[in-house]
Amino acid sequence: MISVTDLRNGTKVELDGGLWECLDYQHQKIGRGGAKVVAKFRSLETGSIVERTFNSGEKLQDVFIDYRTMQFLYAEGDTFTFMDTETYEQPTLDRVQIGVAARFLKENVEVTVDYYQGRALKVTLPNVVALRIEETDPGVKGDTVSGGSKPATLETGAVVAVPLFIERGTSVRVDTRTGEYLGRA
Repeated sequence: MISVTDLRNGTKVELDGGLWECLDYQHQKIGRGGAKVVAKFRSLETGSIVERTFNSGEKLQDVFIDYRTMQFLYAEGDTFTFMDTETYEQPTLDRVQIGVAARFLKENVEVTVDYYQGRALKVTLPNVVALRIEETDPGVKGDTVSGGSKPATLETGAVVAVPLFIERGTSVRVDTRTGEYLGRA
């Protein structure tokens, strides 16, 4: 059990019969009344977000999450196959468990998979991946870094905005959390 005053971003707890991750918390002390903690949680099973208010003395059930390093092998439709780098097991996860990060999954990329009681909950990609551009409008002489941006389709099928001078076949670095272009690889 942990006190609600010990909540931090990323803390995982059991709440209302489900597993939740703390996204944001705020400690509030108003006038003469007791302190309150307002926290925002994301469901690890469904992805829904809720905001809850607790009195400062309340306790929550914390959960033990097992973090496993895995390598992405291949995708078939909406199922993705990974390989545990320690045991060489090959679990198959669906698109719901991976979320929007699936658009940046490239073969042989190492990811972290969160497990709770033998069940995969969440897949976390590296913050930055290098991907090749498959399709984009051609660059024109005179295009500069500060000129603007154009859409580019990556080898995984994701579309990101890149500077005008970037051409087809160029490898670029992309932030997997925001989907932003960071530079050439």
